[in-house]
Amino acid sequence: MATLKLGVLGSGSGSNMQSIVDAIEKGELDAEVKLVLADVPDAKILDRAKKHNIPCQYLDCAPWKTKLEGPAEDECIRLLKEAGCDMVVLAGFMRIVKPKLLAAFPMRVLNIHPALLPAFPGVHSWTQALDYGCKVAGVTVHFVDAGTDSGPIIVQKAVPVLEDDTPETLHARIQVQEHVAYPEALRHLASGKLKVEGRRVRIG
Repeated sequence: MATLKLGVLGSGSGSNMQSIVDAIEKGELDAEVKLVLADVPDAKILDRAKKHNIPCQYLDCAPWKTKLEGPAEDECIRLLKEAGCDMVVLAGFMRIVKPKLLAAFPMRVLNIHPALLPAFPGVHSWTQALDYGCKVAGVTVHFVDAGTDSGPIIVQKAVPVLEDDTPETLHARIQVQEHVAYPEALRHLASGKLKVEGRRVRIG
């Protein structure tokens, strides 16, 4: 399979993008980050991209606060296509993506969620897991569909919940596994051996 050409959408620090770039630079992932777009003008993910000479820019998503829609969605698709991206990676992108973007990249939009889906979709899932009394939390890399954190699952990593965990300590350990899971999921895609059959993702 040809080298993956990734477009990354982010809102914050970009640590998941960094894990992907690190895997590429170590020769562990056959991919190239072609473009990074951030909906926050001073997001650290843009600084990380610049350090690796990756084209990047701010994407103004006004007037919407929580979704990518309208002219901003059109502009996002245009920029990703012009950059030659064939896959979109959501890396801490704090907006709901809409059907037009999903149609432009069918089954080629990935997200990472800090829970073992289908448990605890939505925000602050590590706090939800802790409040529920779970003994195990984790992280999921999945394809994005029209639902909320509901697309077919590619990779999951479990993280034990410790007796003295706080939301902060549990989240920190989940993030460690996020940085393992995202490159792993992309390696499966790059291998050409990943197949989606209904909701089931088969590898090999």
